[in-house]
Amino acid sequence: MSSPTRQHGPWQIIESREVYCDPWIRLRRDEVIRPDGQPGSYCVVDLKPGVSVLAIDDDNNAYLTEEFHYGVGRVTVETVSGGIEPGDNALATAKRELKEELGIEAAHWTDVGTVDPFTANVVSPTKLYLARGLTLGEQQLEGTEKIRRVKLPLQQIIQMVASSEITHAPSCVLILKVALQNHK
Repeated sequence: MSSPTRQHGPWQIIESREVYCDPWIRLRRDEVIRPDGQPGSYCVVDLKPGVSVLAIDDDNNAYLTEEFHYGVGRVTVETVSGGIEPGDNALATAKRELKEELGIEAAHWTDVGTVDPFTANVVSPTKLYLARGLTLGEQQLEGTEKIRRVKLPLQQIIQMVASSEITHAPSCVLILKVALQNHK
């Protein structure tokens, strides 16, 4: 994956090459001229674009996932999240992930925006959704998932973000954006 020299903000990319690729991640190494004029290299990780969904019932209880995450090596509490498959759109993915991971369907969907969880060397845009008008059912987990559905008051999960009990960046942004919208 080599391309002609091109400007990239204050950086100049001399050469790009793909170092690794699988269905979830792509690693690219760029040979560059840095903003200070010196040569260097820069690696960028492209992750599959994703979604995060905060499901809230009529009593202002939030439904979250509790799951061991391989990358951080611990159990985390987060909003429903997943990657957008090629050919799918963000809302369809959000609906599918909510049903699969928590067994929940929602009548009302609100687009809460997009977040870039990392900006220095990871490209991973995540679309954020609020789901309301909930119908609870059975989870439809994939073979890699062992998820416990957690029901907590919205005010409690806001505090969990503040105390770093919830650390997943898209979940934190989504929870805080919804909290701010509720206080308008």
